[in-house]
Amino acid sequence: MRKTIQTLSGAVFIAGKGKECANSSPLTSFQVRREMEELLQQFMPDHQQNPAQFTLKKKLQKLWDKYGTNLLYCYDIPGLPADNLNIESLFSNLRRHQRRISGRKSTVELRDFGQYQVLFVAETEKQLLEQIQQVPITEYKTQRRKLALAEVPRQRKHRLHHDPITAIQGLVNQHTEILSVLESQALKYQLDS
Repeated sequence: MRKTIQTLSGAVFIAGKGKECANSSPLTSFQVRREMEELLQQFMPDHQQNPAQFTLKKKLQKLWDKYGTNLLYCYDIPGLPADNLNIESLFSNLRRHQRRISGRKSTVELRDFGQYQVLFVAETEKQLLEQIQQVPITEYKTQRRKLALAEVPRQRKHRLHHDPITAIQGLVNQHTEILSVLESQALKYQLDS
């Protein structure tokens, strides 16, 4: 279980195990909530002698009342981690890797491509190849098309900023092609009627 040690200066240290008790039965959110509330009740620093501990206790009580119940789901759902530090570390490594590859500070590309980098986490190239070969070719082509469509607005904006004359001319050409197709369909429809 958890222990509370109060020093002469009034500081409190809470030590304990993670999600399991000493008798190896898993903790529940109810047990953790009850223990935390007991600890908060036991910790009564003197306002006059220990103002820092008093302020700490007051703030901790306020935070516990506000967020305490939302922190305890990991005890009731098996396999749910107590925090998301591993996931944050993974995304941090992806961003660092993207910066190293591109040489730019921005990691905007991860919005479009990051999900594929997360799916394929391998230690060696052989493992990566095995993971990629497990994806059906039709699914790969479908996702690749979706990715290309997601890239179109960014590419258009990039072209417009870097070469506006060519980008605008391309849009005008695209517009005239669509108009000619629509006119030919309208003419064909009138002839069929």
